[in-house]
Amino acid sequence: MALRLLRRRLSRGGSGAGASMSVPLPPDAGAFGYQVVDPMGQPMGGAEVTVSAVESHRVVTRGTTDPNGYFIATLPPGSYSVMTAAEGLSPARETVDITAGVAPAPTRVSLAPARQLELPTAGTWLFDPPHTAIRFIAKHVGMAHVHGRFTRFQGGIRVAPEMTDSQVSVRIEAASINTGNNTRDNHLRSADFLDVERYPHIDFTSTRFAYRGGSNWTLHGTLTMHGTSRSVGLDTTYLGMVNGGYDQELRCAALAKAELHREDYTLNWRSMLARGIAVVGPTIQLEMDVQAMYRTHDTPTPPE
Repeated sequence: MALRLLRRRLSRGGSGAGASMSVPLPPDAGAFGYQVVDPMGQPMGGAEVTVSAVESHRVVTRGTTDPNGYFIATLPPGSYSVMTAAEGLSPARETVDITAGVAPAPTRVSLAPARQLELPTAGTWLFDPPHTAIRFIAKHVGMAHVHGRFTRFQGGIRVAPEMTDSQVSVRIEAASINTGNNTRDNHLRSADFLDVERYPHIDFTSTRFAYRGGSNWTLHGTLTMHGTSRSVGLDTTYLGMVNGGYDQELRCAALAKAELHREDYTLNWRSMLARGIAVVGPTIQLEMDVQAMYRTHDTPTPPE
């Protein structure tokens, strides 16, 4: 309703200096509006807008722009930080002051092309375990989600002069699974699930990098778990390269995600249900939040 009123107001030329939006306001509330445009000045539908209170930093509302690039929020009086973001473009952040009973004309927000991140230096990079996390989320059958992680792993990246020729390898100790519940963790280590006595490791080895634009890549490779190997694609966002940490090492970072199906690895959840065992559901969301350190000497990338 608010967007229809706004467009009607704008069509009558109400976006000039001193104009305001014709939107209904609750008592003791004000509003603000954005029209988000791309680097060519065209309206951007689907841009993400997040509004946070300046004092508490708490997110108070979020949403996406309509097909004409508009976003409107009605809020209590106060100061708010508004971040606007879209894939492949640099986010814009502004402070908006809301006054009760006031709904000024929408502000035009232009998003600029994202700065191209410098790719990692060619050579060997090793995972830094204290700053790397391998997590998963699984649906607890009929209940909430189970969040877990693997606490022992090693891995590395051989960055080639041409990034698409680079290689990644990761080895996870299956017994290091941790969901915060000892009974459940022991069951997940058992022959019903990971069977860590017979299959102590979970391995991933990449086959190729595929560039998807911006900072996004798909990392294709083979995941071996529970004695079974399957091809997987990790949706990967490259986060950049810096000199950081207490030791001022050269580091790079990335976030990779994939959805795994347990039955692809002969972890048959249906047989568990038939036996009255409800632990986790048929799909698992895997996430690797990686920080790697550059090695100037030729250290082998584990595992070989």
